[in-house]
Amino acid sequence: MDEGALRALVPRVLAALVRRGEDFDAAEDALQEALLEALRVWPEHPPRDPRAWLATVATRRLVDARRSEAARCRREETTYAEPRPAATEEGDDTLFLLFCCCHPDLAPASQVALTLRAVGGLTTREIADAFYVPEATMAQRISRAKRTLRGASMDRPGDLAVVLRVLYLVYTAGHAGRVDLAREAIRLARQLTLATGEPEARGLLALMLLNHARLPARLDAQGRIVTLDRQDRSLWDTREIAEGVRVLQSALALQRHGRYQIEAAIAALHDDAACAEETDWSQILAWYDDLVALSGDPVRQDPAAVLGRAVAVGHVLGPAAGLRETERLRDVLGERHRWHAVRGHLQELAGDLPAAGTSYAAAANLATNVAERDHLIRQAARARAAVP
Repeated sequence: MDEGALRALVPRVLAALVRRGEDFDAAEDALQEALLEALRVWPEHPPRDPRAWLATVATRRLVDARRSEAARCRREETTYAEPRPAATEEGDDTLFLLFCCCHPDLAPASQVALTLRAVGGLTTREIADAFYVPEATMAQRISRAKRTLRGASMDRPGDLAVVLRVLYLVYTAGHAGRVDLAREAIRLARQLTLATGEPEARGLLALMLLNHARLPARLDAQGRIVTLDRQDRSLWDTREIAEGVRVLQSALALQRHGRYQIEAAIAALHDDAACAEETDWSQILAWYDDLVALSGDPVRQDPAAVLGRAVAVGHVLGPAAGLRETERLRDVLGERHRWHAVRGHLQELAGDLPAAGTSYAAAANLATNVAERDHLIRQAARARAAVP
């Protein structure tokens, strides 16, 4: 059995163990021992049913661990009957485990790490590489998460909104390290949509697909960021776009619009344009109006949405109107690099290149992401060089 097929079995077996009441941490440890045994035994004696084999061996390890603990504590040894295999569907198992990893007692960073470890099957080193932290730091984070779940009630795992947020955090973590986290998030989102009919789950999958389709054009040959309006659209993955549109349409048809569906609709309009000049900014502005309306205090709760709307206003009603929108946001968002970057874009759109150069430079000074900061520095240099 290849590594990919073996990795796919791990969350299913772990979910079955946890579902029947096993401690999360102990179940994962037992499954890891079963995997090591599989690597030793399977090459010469492959099982007929790999999933059942792993579940059986992991269960025996759990029984052995209980007996060992009982002996150390000088208690009477208790005999544990091996429970019957869970009779749940594979999709339900994955969904159950995903929700457990998003348990409300866990911090968001721990939810993301545990999801990648338990559901995604990534190693601790792979997760650490993806988030630019030492392996020991990530190991401690995952261990704390599992300790938090020890004894926690699994009848109140994280709700769907939390699961979707965690998957989106995984996706937006980027493509660093040895594992493409965006592809991993898409894989998990696909499994989630198979297990629930909620339109926001489909909306998130559509959003991921429509954004991921542009990945081949997002960086130039030197690894530098290429903005959407300057990307070579012939490099976009048209199959991924088509799939994203189909998924989005199926979600919107349910008439229960949420933020992921709306963001996916905006992404679809960008993807549908053959060139930047053909972008339907009027429809994009209408969707941004709907997105901003979802929040009671959008400026503080959803600054990305209000800044995106300001850009759309600039393209529909003119850059001066867009800049007036940003002025209304200055008191709250004026210290954020994206506010200055949006100002630079609108000023460049208006032909005020000196002001655009100043705004891009201010954005670069506030940016924390190295690639984005370098991009903004180049934007500032380009605007200043174009000044007569």
